[in-house]
Amino acid sequence: MGSMEMATGSMETALISDPTAKLPDDILVEIISRVPFKSTRCCKCVSTRWRDLIAHPDHRKKLPRSTLAGFFYKTYDMASRPHDLHGYRSVSGNWCPIDASLSFLPKCEEIDLLDCCNGLLLCRRSKPYPEEPDYVVCNPATEKWVTFPANEWSSESYARLGFDPAVSSHFYVFELVPAVALNWNLKYEYDIEEVGIYSSKAGGWTHQIEWDDPIEIRNFSGGTFLSGVLYLCSYNNLVAAIDVEGNCRFIPVPTLNDARCGPYIYASRGQLYVANYGAAEVSIWVLEDSSSEDYWTLKHNASYLQLFGSSSKEFYGVISAHPEDDVLFMTVETTLPG
Repeated sequence: MGSMEMATGSMETALISDPTAKLPDDILVEIISRVPFKSTRCCKCVSTRWRDLIAHPDHRKKLPRSTLAGFFYKTYDMASRPHDLHGYRSVSGNWCPIDASLSFLPKCEEIDLLDCCNGLLLCRRSKPYPEEPDYVVCNPATEKWVTFPANEWSSESYARLGFDPAVSSHFYVFELVPAVALNWNLKYEYDIEEVGIYSSKAGGWTHQIEWDDPIEIRNFSGGTFLSGVLYLCSYNNLVAAIDVEGNCRFIPVPTLNDARCGPYIYASRGQLYVANYGAAEVSIWVLEDSSSEDYWTLKHNASYLQLFGSSSKEFYGVISAHPEDDVLFMTVETTLPG
């Protein structure tokens, strides 16, 4: 009798400590499906029941997945064709099939992949002369797209995309206009003199700002959009920060005496990071405040020997970061003996 009372008391205690214990499996799965992906992983640690429900194959389609499905990339092969080629590499299996050729877009003479941001792609569509090119922003997962007109100098400009689905469903396009695009007499002058900003909410180009002091942007610098600001790598250990009204300021970044190349900036979990490449290691810094006083805090140091088992004859570079985890995706380019 005493042991029966003990068992009953233990069961009541368990029910009190776990209010979800009485919920049917399908209801509990429905609740878990409404939390973010990262929280779903934490849910696995609640109990063996939760872990088994989340891991069950029948429930995988209902539960949230990582927001990182894969990478679009560009290659340039002058021998095969005088245009950039683009492709796609999945990092999450086949749960999100992607048409890498973007065949769902309207037909055009040529399409150039310019930028990507939080699941959206920015492309420039070339048309037969005398038609002007235009821009298209698309979601390759849903195959939805929207086009909008380019400016007269768009074909000679750098365009970057800004999109933050956690804040708004609208996007921005930043068109960075170099001096040579405005005046062909200024050959090889690629400092940015103007910025044009397109807002999908307004449905047009809302700002065209001419800067008094042109800014230098590193060649092929990818943009990082965070909290309404586009961040781009500049020279002299600076990051250019351009808001959606065209205002620009510069943020100093940590320096390395043995730097191999310029820094790489990226956003993860709502913060701005910079990766610096030294002769023997990569260092990761996070920007603690981007409004009143900017300062960087060192988060990680990792040697190339530790990461790749080698510290020489290779060039290492960060190509992207996971939006939810402390994970960097890096390339390793082997230097052939000459």
